[in-house]
Amino acid sequence: MSTPHDARLALRAATRADVPVIRALIEGLADYERLRHECVATDAQLEATLFGARPYAEVVLAEWEGAVAGFALFFHNYSTFLARPGIYLEDLFVQPALRGHGIGKALLVHLAHLAVARGCGRLEWSVLDWNVDAIGFYTKLGARPNDAWTVYRVTGDALTHLASGEA
Repeated sequence: MSTPHDARLALRAATRADVPVIRALIEGLADYERLRHECVATDAQLEATLFGARPYAEVVLAEWEGAVAGFALFFHNYSTFLARPGIYLEDLFVQPALRGHGIGKALLVHLAHLAVARGCGRLEWSVLDWNVDAIGFYTKLGARPNDAWTVYRVTGDALTHLASGEA
């Protein structure tokens, strides 16, 4: 794993033993994004989907002076136009008290390094339009919004209805 320049910061791949920490970070993110009511992830679900027979995503944990400071949860997607995989960053979160130490940047640099090493054609993510701090942070790193696309989502009853073929 790439090493950040600040000796107080360490990045590492999460393990099965980290599931409770991952859940707590996800809950912290949900609180920050004002979406805690939508956060229903359990340790058992996270263990099965992150470390089970078919892992669906990967997690990198950031530790500041030995304590968990944040995480990045990501998975591979695919670009048909590029005919190459990409990395989709589902969640990036740094504990509020530890922001400003370069932890978020270190996580993104690490993911960019992974994307290049894995032959990916892009690294992408979504950000809530009200999150001006995150938008400013991403812009400083060279990220640009893709305003030509609108994200659509089907969940819950609508997903079940669509799956039934009755939609």
